[in-house]
Amino acid sequence: MPDATIMPVPTVQRERPVTDTNVRLLPRPHTEPIVFVVDGDVSARASLERLIRHAGWVPETFGRAEEFLSYPPSLRPSCLVLDLALPDISGLEVQNRVGADRPEMPIIFITGQNDVLMTVQAMKAGAKEFLTKPFCDDIVVSAVRQALEYSKAVLDRMAGIQALRDRYSTLSRREQEVMVLVASGLLNKQVGGKLGISEITVKAHRGKVMRKMRASSFADLVNMAVSLRLTDSHLDLAGAKAADDFTLNEGVNHSAYETLNGLHANPMAVSIGRPLRWLADAIDPALLTK
Repeated sequence: MPDATIMPVPTVQRERPVTDTNVRLLPRPHTEPIVFVVDGDVSARASLERLIRHAGWVPETFGRAEEFLSYPPSLRPSCLVLDLALPDISGLEVQNRVGADRPEMPIIFITGQNDVLMTVQAMKAGAKEFLTKPFCDDIVVSAVRQALEYSKAVLDRMAGIQALRDRYSTLSRREQEVMVLVASGLLNKQVGGKLGISEITVKAHRGKVMRKMRASSFADLVNMAVSLRLTDSHLDLAGAKAADDFTLNEGVNHSAYETLNGLHANPMAVSIGRPLRWLADAIDPALLTK
């Protein structure tokens, strides 16, 4: 009887367990925009839901404000189509709460009443549009499209700021101090004097800061510092001597952020020291808001 052939047992590769050390969780990318509708009128909700779905967006409808407010936040472009008169909470109160908790979500008000005072209040509080019933489909679609574009821009801005915060958190405390001071306009020698370290050490820290922050140039690093509002604390870190370079004509000392804002608002009204003039020219004016 011939010998039986012994077949090799195939090896089974075990899947590598997912742990914090071998995988990096990334934020979810933007998916389909979502349009929230809060309206106590069933027929109005149904009409808006059909219109929104036909336009290619994802509708989420609610008959009461509390139902919407309990909906979990989502990091995707969104907007809120909100009736001014709701059965449980006023539309203006909902606007206040959304503005505080969800700044990336613009609001489009709809109402069957022609209340001028409430319209003014809503627009002053930041409403993107105010439409009266019965509304034109094309006008609603156009208003929603603009609101969603605004929402995406805000989310992109928030993601960019978060990325900068993540990079800034990788800096050592000394590197953070160096970044704040050099971005405010101080020379390496001045930074060394403030921190009690040599100019060579400042240059070494500065090089590490540039690499860790992924700054392509010094002007790029300054824009990052302004975006993170790091220069607001400059005077607290640098002391009174550095404040001499941040004096307005009125004789009041200001932070670097306030001074640079003043430069772009009224260049002739601000008197600043030697490092700040070219520094102000390098900063993106769009970052200097409010």
